[in-house]
Amino acid sequence: MKSLDKHVQLKLSTLESKKLLRKLTETNRSTSGITIRDNKKLISFACNDYLGLSQNPDVIRAIKETSNKYGAGAGASRLVTGNNVLYKKLENQLADLKGTERACVFGSGYLANLGIIPSLVGPKDLIVTDQLSHACIFAGADLAESKILTFQHNDINNLEGILKRERSLHQHVMVVTDGVFSMDGDLAPIPELSKLCKKYDAWLMTDDAHGIGVLGNGRGSNFAFESASEIPLQMGTLSKAVGSYGGYLCASKSVIELIKTRARTLIYSTALPPAIISASISALNIIKTNPELTKIPLKNAQFFTSILKLDKAVSPIVPIILGDPERAMNASKILENKGYLVTAIRPPTVPEGTARLRFAFSSEHKIDDIENLAKIVKKNILCN
Repeated sequence: MKSLDKHVQLKLSTLESKKLLRKLTETNRSTSGITIRDNKKLISFACNDYLGLSQNPDVIRAIKETSNKYGAGAGASRLVTGNNVLYKKLENQLADLKGTERACVFGSGYLANLGIIPSLVGPKDLIVTDQLSHACIFAGADLAESKILTFQHNDINNLEGILKRERSLHQHVMVVTDGVFSMDGDLAPIPELSKLCKKYDAWLMTDDAHGIGVLGNGRGSNFAFESASEIPLQMGTLSKAVGSYGGYLCASKSVIELIKTRARTLIYSTALPPAIISASISALNIIKTNPELTKIPLKNAQFFTSILKLDKAVSPIVPIILGDPERAMNASKILENKGYLVTAIRPPTVPEGTARLRFAFSSEHKIDDIENLAKIVKKNILCN
């Protein structure tokens, strides 16, 4: 329809004028952090495969063997005929890793949050989330039809003020936060959040997409502190450090039973291919038995920040905020011309005025490459 095309073209033109138009670029990844992009061989610091497990021979072998045994796809949702026997093994692994009674695996991390949150809270309840939480947390909260409030980033006092004012006005309260913030690399103050939620009878939920596999000996952000805190709802993804695909919730037996009965994104989505489940099982075995491997991404990030005299990294994610989207895009291009892939992150992924380069470090990176990258950044980007 002409009116539709006209409407869309206006939107595209507006985005282009603001340097916010996004385009897909064909990218082929291989081992050791090497990426082929636009026919250029680049060392990638833009990927969330923190342990290189998507390329691990044991993980790939598990995929091949399981595909030969069970075929390519699941064929139906988990509640019909898609609940392959491998699900139970994977969910037991996750529950053991996170220290909970049970776990439930979803098709993706995004689908997990869209299913979990509205299954547990509704119109009479309150959801309070960190202002920098991932988009899927806000999307899940919208589906719950609860009142939604945000607290200032990692500000415990601001959160307590909200809970003190609002708690008695709502039947239930859920506090939701990233464990590791995907665009900033900092950690949520989990011990303080846990204590505050207990004080006000609020349910704490963490999205540990960027914590599992790389913090707390691989167990995640909650285990990166002196002692683990009580978190009744521990959500995350299998597509980053685990190197596979899928999302999960680790919680009590009763919570998981309800989730498997009520979460629409579980009920109405085709189950994961058995080979993908098998890949996650294999990868989690590697994480559990190789605690030293899980420490390398953070060590590499800290080496980078030490060279540039930035705040010491607390996760494998290091942002350099440049402010203007065009400046961030130009900086990314400079690094690409030097042989490095570092993506520019622009609004609406990050707030206005905070466009940035986002560096993601993995166990695959070589010290010499990290040092060279830091020198290029210092000379060509931070000097401006």
